[in-house]
Amino acid sequence: MIEIELVWVGTAFLAGLVASRLAFPPLVGYLAAGYILHAFGVESAETLTHLADIGIELLLFTVGLKINVRSLLRQEVLSVGGLHLVIVTGVSGISFLLGGDEAIVDVILGASLAFSSTVLAIKVLEDNGELTSLHGRDVISILILQDVVAMVLLAFADDRPFSYWAFALLPLPLLRPWAHRLLAFCQADELRLLLGFSFALTGGLVAEKVGVSPDIGALLMGVMLSSHPQTNNLSEKLWSLKEIFLVAFFLQIGLADLPNPAQFLYAVGLLGLLPLQGLLFFALFLLAGLRSRTAFISTLALMTYSEFALIVTDAMVKANLLVPEWNSTIALAVAGSLALVAPLNRNSHELFSRYEPLLARFEKKARLLGRLPEHPDRLPESIGVAEWLVMGMGRTGLSAYLALSRREKRVLGLDDDPTVLESLLAEKRRVIYGDAEDPELWSGLPLDRVKGIILALPEFDARCSAVRLLRKRGYQGQIGTICYHPEEKQQLGLLGADFMIHPLVEAGNQLARQILGEKGESPE
Repeated sequence: MIEIELVWVGTAFLAGLVASRLAFPPLVGYLAAGYILHAFGVESAETLTHLADIGIELLLFTVGLKINVRSLLRQEVLSVGGLHLVIVTGVSGISFLLGGDEAIVDVILGASLAFSSTVLAIKVLEDNGELTSLHGRDVISILILQDVVAMVLLAFADDRPFSYWAFALLPLPLLRPWAHRLLAFCQADELRLLLGFSFALTGGLVAEKVGVSPDIGALLMGVMLSSHPQTNNLSEKLWSLKEIFLVAFFLQIGLADLPNPAQFLYAVGLLGLLPLQGLLFFALFLLAGLRSRTAFISTLALMTYSEFALIVTDAMVKANLLVPEWNSTIALAVAGSLALVAPLNRNSHELFSRYEPLLARFEKKARLLGRLPEHPDRLPESIGVAEWLVMGMGRTGLSAYLALSRREKRVLGLDDDPTVLESLLAEKRRVIYGDAEDPELWSGLPLDRVKGIILALPEFDARCSAVRLLRKRGYQGQIGTICYHPEEKQQLGLLGADFMIHPLVEAGNQLARQILGEKGESPE
């Protein structure tokens, strides 16, 4: 048995490595590995199915950990995410209905095609350092809304007969205080990881016992733990573990059967509809009051088919609502969408800069349709009397801001994280919204009186982009930033940064000065 497991894992690794080196998501390689193994006569097994089920339960558990009712009720989340689901479900459902299938099957299948890939979107946002940005938070909230709808669809797609014992799952979130205490009691990281894993499997087992899909039980267990201070830490640790188990799910799809020409053509047809989904997202974001840049970058992050489409389709196949051939069709469509959209997401900022004149026209037309709500991504029109700017109000940026304030300098902070801005404004700090990689921000700000700009941004690409845009705009003042490697310092200097410091090196210098009793400002 060990031999066949080694074949599964080894083939998945090699195919995933090849896909990654070709700039595709590894998921595409895992699916291809399943097809390759099937072509060589390798079959699936109960062990692989069991591992795939665990992966799905962990996925739903981590989704439950992220559910925040307040974030789901935001105007742009409901208007964009909700309307997109309704429109795509309606159009797709009608199209499938014309093919002669049952109405409920058409609606479920149509809705599953409205979901976007959580794995790809979060990976792209994380790589770009945009998870906490305004558009990053909107994208994640829309993904969570889609995931919640997916759970409802799974309930309808499940072939289990309804049992009144299912209502026993509803009080699970009410056990939150005890679950939070147990999580707080676990001080070691490995204990928290085991607790999360145990909760996910327990939720699945309890749900299965009362006649409900195990996936829904795992989701409810995640909701029970949500809002705890350690939730993000637990979710990050479970994320990689969940990815390992989900490899079995994608292998299982590929091992089921090779796609025939008809399935391949149908998948290509579904891929041809992706640009229409993108146009719909873009239009809805503009009508919700977002700028064209925010709408474009958010659209690219959402313009894929989701892993949940595979999960929902697989559930309907098991319930005999769909023929098994649908698994291969949807799998090809999902993998193809990830392969096509991943390169676009990596270059989203460059693509917007190239097509900005065209995309900005649509923003103006959307504004002419009526009075749209003001949104936090509106560009600032003035910086007041500020003579010093600090871009990025994290720990480093805030320290620089306070140091300048104590010297009675006219300083203004900028950040693209709405929660950071809200917190700092509550503390009476002078801060405004600003994205360092937004060309319109730097070209529109009156920088004539600004003596210096500090770029306290953790992402190297964002620092480079900001320096490049500032010098291109003709800014002659000082630009200071941070660097972590010698090659970063060299490149930032070539782009026009006046001085760069290594935070850890400066921490050592400050410690030495303090211990020798030399005069210097004590860090806070």
